[in-house]
Amino acid sequence: MIRLTLRTMRADAVRLLLSALAVVLGVAFVAGTLIFTDGMKAAAYARAGTFDRHTDLGVYAEKVPIPPALVERVRAVDGVRAADGELTGTAGVVGSDGRPVLGFAVLAAIPTDPALQSYDVVAGRLPQRPGELVLDAPTVAEEGFALGAPVRVGGSGGAARPYTLVGTVDVAGTTRDVGGPFIGLAGPDALAVGADKGYGRIMVAAAPGVSTAELADRVAAVAGAGVTVKTRQAILDDAVDEAVRDLRQFNLFLLMFAAVAVVVAGFVIANTFAIVLAQRTRRTALLRLVGATRGQVFRAALLEAAGIGLAASALGVLAGTGLAVGMDALMSAFDVPVAGGLTVTAPTVLLCLLLGTAITVGAAAAPAWQGTRVAPVAALTDAAVQSTRRAGRVRLAVGALVFAAGVAALVGAGVVGQVVLVAAGGVLSFFGIVLFGPVLVPALVRVLGWPARRLFGATAGLAVANAVRNPRRIAATAAALVVGIGLVSAFVVGARSVKSGIERAVDQQIGVDFLVTGIGGDLPPTLAAELAARGELGVVHEQRSRVVDRVELRAAHPALVRRTLTAVDSGDVGRLGPGRVLVHRELARARGWAVGDTVTLAGRPFTVAAVVASDGPALAGIPVPAGHVVDLVDADFARLFPAERGYLAEVDPAAGVSAGQAREAIESVLSRYPTVNLMDQAAYKKMLTGTVDMLLAFVTALLGLAVVIALVGVANTLTLSVVERTRENAVLRAVGLTRGRMRAMLAVEAVLMALVGAVLGVGLGTGVSAGAMAVVARIGGDFTLVLPWDQLGLILGVAVLAALAASVLPARRALARPVVESLGAE
Repeated sequence: MIRLTLRTMRADAVRLLLSALAVVLGVAFVAGTLIFTDGMKAAAYARAGTFDRHTDLGVYAEKVPIPPALVERVRAVDGVRAADGELTGTAGVVGSDGRPVLGFAVLAAIPTDPALQSYDVVAGRLPQRPGELVLDAPTVAEEGFALGAPVRVGGSGGAARPYTLVGTVDVAGTTRDVGGPFIGLAGPDALAVGADKGYGRIMVAAAPGVSTAELADRVAAVAGAGVTVKTRQAILDDAVDEAVRDLRQFNLFLLMFAAVAVVVAGFVIANTFAIVLAQRTRRTALLRLVGATRGQVFRAALLEAAGIGLAASALGVLAGTGLAVGMDALMSAFDVPVAGGLTVTAPTVLLCLLLGTAITVGAAAAPAWQGTRVAPVAALTDAAVQSTRRAGRVRLAVGALVFAAGVAALVGAGVVGQVVLVAAGGVLSFFGIVLFGPVLVPALVRVLGWPARRLFGATAGLAVANAVRNPRRIAATAAALVVGIGLVSAFVVGARSVKSGIERAVDQQIGVDFLVTGIGGDLPPTLAAELAARGELGVVHEQRSRVVDRVELRAAHPALVRRTLTAVDSGDVGRLGPGRVLVHRELARARGWAVGDTVTLAGRPFTVAAVVASDGPALAGIPVPAGHVVDLVDADFARLFPAERGYLAEVDPAAGVSAGQAREAIESVLSRYPTVNLMDQAAYKKMLTGTVDMLLAFVTALLGLAVVIALVGVANTLTLSVVERTRENAVLRAVGLTRGRMRAMLAVEAVLMALVGAVLGVGLGTGVSAGAMAVVARIGGDFTLVLPWDQLGLILGVAVLAALAASVLPARRALARPVVESLGAE
């Protein structure tokens, strides 16, 4: 039986080629992901100690920043050679043209003592005193800065001020290389630029001959409670653990999509073996007649599947290696500092080989067992092929119930606000489609085939009849497409719905022409005042809030406050001003406040000018009950919380000032603040929705492989069906069916299979997105389902075009043999 199985594999190699291709693609996705993340992990270990090459101890605070005074106390400990504070944050550089240098910039406090300095200096030296600056070499080269010249740097602490450039450093490929400038300053300067109250840690170098363990005890005694002292090895271990933890999450994210590709490949493999084993019915019957048992035939089929799976998995590992190289090159091209080179480990290779083989054998097990159930004598007749065997009533009933449960879960998800129900509803709906598919899919084929029959006549009628001839076969083929296209559609519809919700929120809450936003942090404290001092600007409002006594106090501008209100219960909103506040309805009811009452907020008395309605549902994570909000003017808010900053300022031109003049005035102020950005409403919407677009493109690219595998399944099914219908197609050609009509018949059949899967996938994805949007809307936010008809139409169009391409090779095979030879085929 083993020799016979090997010969059978060689004889049917062409038939099983596309099935093997599905395994290759699925395993390649898994292997590429694991190899890529293994490389990143190796790089994380290499980068862990980049900036701690001379650090013997590190002092870390548990909750609050480390005050500079503690640095001095640690420096005075016996046995300490050097100690200095370190922090990392964000800042900005003003370029040689007077404009901010683009890109997210990293600010770091660099130790001034050479005993602690671990940077690779390209030119010049590192800072030795306040007022000195180092930048990364690429920024210095691009901007044309010269050593010894002043370079302006600013951050959350205020406007940019000049620092003397004393050197350039190489941080490429390190944790401080994020694609933008690197700014290195002495500790006090870094604190001032970032408006930080203390350091993130203290770096300590031990004096020669001093035991690190003893020194750690001394430093811990000086540092006091709430502070942790770590040795160099512990620092490196923690850095690696943090990097590996992030990589593990990234790895799981990629492996989710790899799992989708593997599941789709499993559908393709199972369908392929079902067709191939059905075509071998007579051969199987003959083996049974000459003494082979059902167990031997079953094991021979599994052996064949194992051989195909192992060979395809080996090719998949090779393809995955190439995929990992491509991903690494792509990350490097976009200056994403996560690339780590190629790392192929034995566990990864073994896992991929076992996974691909197990998936193939598992997918082939059910068709193999089914193929051994035909009685030997009955199998020698044409009726034994059972190409039209329908699904049982139990399966259809269970499928209908599962599908109904899935739909109910999606509907109920929005009612109770549970994300788990969305996932459960999507999974149950999919399995309902799979189980009920032998009835649902042929019915949809007939419906979608009606226009084709009207257009192409008998040719399309033959295609429809061929497509629905075996309900299980076409249902399995469509199910593979439902997975990939369903997920793509869910993300497409969800992304468009989220973007529309964001844009509506901006239209509702932003009523000005210009917005000034902080880059990676809050706005500098002096920025709003400088903007307000410009005569060209009429409205300048920095959005700020603070929670006090379970009440959210919000800074408000009298000219802008009405745009977010839906109703005024009592009082006059126009009376909002110094000493007078607007109280939202729910808070007024809870505390019995009314118009004219004097209320105490943050220790100061205010008069209630009006009771107003809430402007929307409470967002998740806000630590106050819904509607427990008070609006007070900017001046009052600044007196209560002078250190509170916001990340967004709204600006409108003064009366009679054009938008162009107002923009020039704003830009003249912002030239001194490199950590802020100016945009109009359209640009602000684009910034908020840009992440959604980027994530959608990334997810679609990952899921595209699953769709490709499913389309391979369409081509595979059609190819094997052509082999099965060799004599039938020859008869059609003999009675006058032209070569062109034969191609058209197979093309229509392929399109119908792909189109039904695509339609079901789009419907499933839309249903999942509808449930998700209902949950999000219940949790908080104005989110409704929005159908991107253009993108959904593009998905269906791509499926149709891909199906047409998939029909080319089967048509060529159907027409390759002469009619007379085909009539005599077995």
